[in-house]
Amino acid sequence: MKIEEQIISLLIQKQQTLTTAESCTGGLLASRLTGVSGASKVFKLGLITYSNEAKTQLAGVKKNLLKTKGAVSEDVAIALAQGTRKQYGTDFAIGITGIAGPTGGTRKKPVGLVYIAVATSTETLCLKCQFKGTRSQVRNSAASQALKLLLEFLE
Repeated sequence: MKIEEQIISLLIQKQQTLTTAESCTGGLLASRLTGVSGASKVFKLGLITYSNEAKTQLAGVKKNLLKTKGAVSEDVAIALAQGTRKQYGTDFAIGITGIAGPTGGTRKKPVGLVYIAVATSTETLCLKCQFKGTRSQVRNSAASQALKLLLEFLE
């Protein structure tokens, strides 16, 4: 069974719901989840918060946080997850932000840097990841890691 199938099955069994707020993965995570039959019972909403405006307007990320920490930061990934979960009333939310490349990286924030946060009503965990490869490989790696992190919460 694929990891996304395990996740959807567990969410259905536990009668819990999920939202996502994705930046660098551009909806890839939501696509993988909604590719599973029955996902509509538990997957409520997938946001692609690619611009800073979308992060603030759709996921409730504070403008000042984006200015002080930058869009690619642990704080913003956490804010994406927590804001989306709270705003849309789900049990779980995932926030992803990063630099998929091949351009956009700096010495402090290189291409492949991705932050992935999972939030519940009582806990939030954020992973800092450094993926290698092409833009497509970074995006796929980030979506896969997000699924693994969520599965840990569900098991």
